Amino acid sequence: MTALNDLVRPDRYPRASRYDPAWLVGLDMGPHPLWLLEDLARDLDLRPGMRVLDLGSGKGATSVFLAREYGVKVVAADWWIPAEDAAAVFAEAGVADRVTAVRAEAHVLPFEPESFDAIVSIDAFEYFGTADGYLPYLVRFLRPGGQLGIATPGMTREVRELGAIPAHIKRVVGWEALAWHTPQWWRFQWEITELVEVTSARLQQDAWRDWLLWTRACAEQRPEGPGADQPVIDMLTEDGGAYLSFALVTARKK
Repeated sequence: MTALNDLVRPDRYPRASRYDPAWLVGLDMGPHPLWLLEDLARDLDLRPGMRVLDLGSGKGATSVFLAREYGVKVVAADWWIPAEDAAAVFAEAGVADRVTAVRAEAHVLPFEPESFDAIVSIDAFEYFGTADGYLPYLVRFLRPGGQLGIATPGMTREVRELGAIPAHIKRVVGWEALAWHTPQWWRFQWEITELVEVTSARLQQDAWRDWLLWTRACAEQRPEGPGADQPVIDMLTEDGGAYLSFALVTARKK
């Protein structure tokens, strides 16, 4: 048995378990993106033919999953990954006819207003979506009644409430944890705009365990050894779910 085997969990993630875990780890840019997306999608109504923006799509695993599993047409937008690199992933996965790669920064999106039925963001929204004015900007690209769903690193309690970033988290991620919020924080942040109706806001069950399984698998596969991943493994092990999780939040545009 290897750590990769732990990434096949058909009892909990039946759709994601159909994907080669080695392929997924090869596209690593954060904790298991398909587990997060499959869980989040339970709170969305994704239907074949919808036009979906995958915002912060990374190397493309989530966009492949959206196209294959839900039959939607995907625009995969990311700032850090060249569009031609993502397009190669889509071609190899056989979804190039359903997924378009675009290199775009989240604050300067090159799309027409009301051009998407849904916007999904997996493990990326924490980098650009916490500003007070971002949701009003983003929902302009949704059609009336369009859906928004994010899966983003979260906390069981707000850092402001705690008074400090817990030491075992601060050692590894530093100030980045200031952008890791509770579902309740996200619900208020979105609802106060009166632009959307929040349809769900929850912590992912045992998210820290999923994150740990993913990190161990990545560490096992790295040619240079597990050294780079060990601080995250230690952080998650020490935390044990006390503070660290993922927030899954969905909404509809009014």
